[in-house]
Amino acid sequence: MSAAALITALQVHNAGREPELLRQKYHKMAQNAFLFLRGADHLFYDALPDHPLFRAAPLAWSCGDLHVENFGSYKGDNRQVYFDINDFDEAALAPASWDLVRLLASIQCGAEALRVTAADAVKLSRRCLDAYRAALAEGKPRWVERETSVGLINALLCDLQDRKRTDFLDKRTTRKNGHRSLKLDGEKALPLLPGQRELLADFMPRFAATQDKPGFYTMLDAARRIAGTGSLGLMRFVVLVEGKGSPDGNYLLDIKECKPSALAPHLAAWKIEQPAWPDQASRVVAVQKRMQAVDHAFLHAVALDGRSCVLRGLQPSEDRVALDAWGKKLERLEEVIATMGCNLAWDQLRASGRAGAAGADALIAHGQDDSWRSAMIEAAADMNAKTRDQWQACAKWLAAQ
Repeated sequence: MSAAALITALQVHNAGREPELLRQKYHKMAQNAFLFLRGADHLFYDALPDHPLFRAAPLAWSCGDLHVENFGSYKGDNRQVYFDINDFDEAALAPASWDLVRLLASIQCGAEALRVTAADAVKLSRRCLDAYRAALAEGKPRWVERETSVGLINALLCDLQDRKRTDFLDKRTTRKNGHRSLKLDGEKALPLLPGQRELLADFMPRFAATQDKPGFYTMLDAARRIAGTGSLGLMRFVVLVEGKGSPDGNYLLDIKECKPSALAPHLAAWKIEQPAWPDQASRVVAVQKRMQAVDHAFLHAVALDGRSCVLRGLQPSEDRVALDAWGKKLERLEEVIATMGCNLAWDQLRASGRAGAAGADALIAHGQDDSWRSAMIEAAADMNAKTRDQWQACAKWLAAQ
């Protein structure tokens, strides 16, 4: 695809987004190939070859935008902290190999961010693939929590489990006369646009009325939220609610607009049918619940201003493993990358047999089959090279926006 065609595809995909945040997205994508991969998943699938490796794999419920930064911690509805895939905006029923090749390519594309050599990144992607295949072949969907984690993931989960709510709130809010309000720092939160406070003030009581404890969802403040790369420019809010009582029992909620999965046109072209979802948020929430072992806290599909949105407990972007903190011990990073491969296999197994997905036996057999391993390593390297070419073709245009 020519540079002009790539730029046109970016413009079409991002049409209608908030200009200020869309500029931020483009400037991030201009910085390096890994950020470009994170912000242009649709171009990744445009470049995915029509190869038996991607056609013959069993169908599985998929994240759709899998890369190393879409793993992290989240607080479940049982208030425990877990490590797993934590972004399902592009979720769809797809060949199991699609998520895997994107994850492996992201390891190689993110070599600079991981502070490893290109050779080490290839080694890490092989380790991830082998962990995925072994977990799939075992056929038992497990999960990662504090007691079952090791290394850098254990350090993250222990820190988050022990984190005091007041400390977290103090980072995101200011406190005055026993009341909190959100910090509008320009990095994580921006002021609301005209009409948005009224929109949320109308929505929150209606949503609260559908919940067991309506008072918990009393809105105290709200702001536009800045997080991630791919979703920048879509409607997104952070809402401060009463929770268990002001000021230190307050909670933060994230409300994010959902668009159709970037995989949708490619799946349609390959004649892979999808369920008839009521709306896009219902798709995201349903797949997330199928794949994660424990539901994310406060996870709901909602409608806001006529747009399909996901509401959930706020998941801070910093609640991820510090992948660049492995020091001089590559095995510490290997542990994390291998866990990501296991997470993907466990999530696919957990959602097996649901609404068109292959059953567990088919996934187990796929994991036991060694015939596609070398082809997958080659495909990941090829997709890394294609992503870097796409980035280089678009970088100047992105930086100029």
